[in-house]
Amino acid sequence: MKKIGILGSTGSIGTQTLEIVREQGDIEVCALTAGKNIDLLEKQIREFSPKLACVWSEEDAKKLRLRTKDLSVKIESGMEGLIQAATYKDIETLVTAVVGMLGLRPTVAAIRAKKNIALANKETLVTAGHLIIPLAKENRVSILPVDSEHSAIFQSLNGESENKIDKILLTASGGPFRGMSRLQLAEISPKDALKHPNWSMGKKITIDSATMVNKGLEVMEAKWLFGTELDRIQVVVQPQSVIHSMVQFEDGGIIAQLGAPDMRLPIQYALYYPKRRPMSGQRLDFFALGSITFEKPDMDTFEGLKLAYEAANKGGNMPTVFNAANERAVAKFLAKKISFLEITQIINECMLDCTYIHKPELSDILDTEKEVYERIESRW
Repeated sequence: MKKIGILGSTGSIGTQTLEIVREQGDIEVCALTAGKNIDLLEKQIREFSPKLACVWSEEDAKKLRLRTKDLSVKIESGMEGLIQAATYKDIETLVTAVVGMLGLRPTVAAIRAKKNIALANKETLVTAGHLIIPLAKENRVSILPVDSEHSAIFQSLNGESENKIDKILLTASGGPFRGMSRLQLAEISPKDALKHPNWSMGKKITIDSATMVNKGLEVMEAKWLFGTELDRIQVVVQPQSVIHSMVQFEDGGIIAQLGAPDMRLPIQYALYYPKRRPMSGQRLDFFALGSITFEKPDMDTFEGLKLAYEAANKGGNMPTVFNAANERAVAKFLAKKISFLEITQIINECMLDCTYIHKPELSDILDTEKEVYERIESRW
């Protein structure tokens, strides 16, 4: 019986992870955490019987304790609760599905507690890859990618450890606004941006896909996951979202991973690696598909991807500035306080203005996040 914990169990990745648990029947859920959706979390607790659960606010934790007083679950709150869940003694693999830099400290704690990481929280490597990767090696912990693109690269590299990567071809759908001009993007509403053409995801990542910031974050993540130079990571727009990514080797050969756009596949692959298990759902039908097309990303219109490469090339705490600025800007866009194009404007201004640190420690990363948030709140 495999034993797991899930940080962010009420979100898109968390709920799909629990679908896999439900279908496979041989995974024990030891710990669950959520932000503030205590109604869904209570249902999950009753169905999966974790020993520990955590919500962000102590007020919500008190409500949940009353609701679950007939159960043996322990309810915690806040960052300390998240860390307790991440390091719970019985957990073998921790699924990190929380959104944003909130996942950084619990992931570090889990690695130090020698838990394998099924990584869906890309911000962990974007902001602290230079700390996380050596820490995982030191503790002999596996980091298994859950993002569909990084899982595809990981799968394409199976059996190729002796062969040199020439190029990682990171695919992108292009989002819902592919082909639009900046003039058209100026009128985009949150409702428009939340309509992704292929994937079912949480709100924040769906907006990131629309701006192509998400692909920029994935470029940074790929650099750390696969030890690859930035100039060897190329983004390729593939609108049908059936090629999830590819690896080109030094002889010119390319290995790709294909499948229907279903996030359960990379989640399940990470949970059971190196074994594959049966999974219900849609299968890719090449006759119905008809064709697969490719385009070059428009980095002039979708500046988020261009800014991500700039942040990654500068290094230090600049990826943290990029990520934190985007997190806060997306929240403001969803709240209808800024326009769609102002998301990347805010990122750019923060990258120009915030304090640069060449070799940031964990405390520097958290301080940078705070500086970015304060700067944005004071100006927008």
